[in-house]
Amino acid sequence: MILSYFGGGSFRLQSGDTSLLLDPENNRLKADLTLRTLTDAENPFAGAEQGAAISFPGEYEIKGIEITGFAVPDESTEKFIKTAYAVGWEEMKFVFLGHLSRPVDAALMEEFGDPDVLILPAGGGHFLDPEVAAKIAKQLEARIVVPSFCKDPDEFLKALGQKAEKAEKFVFREKDIAGEKGRPVVLSAA
Repeated sequence: MILSYFGGGSFRLQSGDTSLLLDPENNRLKADLTLRTLTDAENPFAGAEQGAAISFPGEYEIKGIEITGFAVPDESTEKFIKTAYAVGWEEMKFVFLGHLSRPVDAALMEEFGDPDVLILPAGGGHFLDPEVAAKIAKQLEARIVVPSFCKDPDEFLKALGQKAEKAEKFVFREKDIAGEKGRPVVLSAA
């Protein structure tokens, strides 16, 4: 599995010839599956990508990837719909918190369980404050924690009580992260 970062909240997760894009900022990136955590309620299919695109809560299975989208009604408006995702792929669980700006409610936290990889916004401003993001990461007990929307990840790392090296991409298998607990991975945008 290869995790690459393209800035903001945009990531690509790839295994072999199959790839999943999370919140691409433009249409130049291609993948078998695209997940959008923030959708324009008035024009939900704007910028539709090639391949499958999921922008709403629900249960899906595409190319052996199991996806569950969870509504985030506290943060959705008449203009925008926010969705968080839990993804099962190659015996690992990934949780994508996308564009959240407030703590996740307890019921949703339970749905996420213990993710292997957690990607969450940790830059403050319109997104989770670093301290809140660190608290969520600790509660979810993710093996690997990847901050997004984070110009300076040092505040998040300090709140998490961890250090991390920056990398261009994160290459791993389930057995590589089996013993990890709360390990931050900070990726540089490609």
